[in-house]
Amino acid sequence: MKIYKQKNAIILTGKAWQVRHMLKNYQKDYKFVKDWIEADTLQRKKEDKK
Repeated sequence: MKIYKQKNAIILTGKAWQVRHMLKNYQKDYKFVKDWIEADTLQRKKEDKK
């Protein structure tokens, strides 16, 4: 299972059951994938400033 985080996308690779499991885990923190992408973008901006 691999997760690739890009500027405007998050790509999950792996077996179907692994991807479903990971999405269910992230569903606890983020209601939509869009929210996950926005949170990751904000985190990257904070790291770039350091």
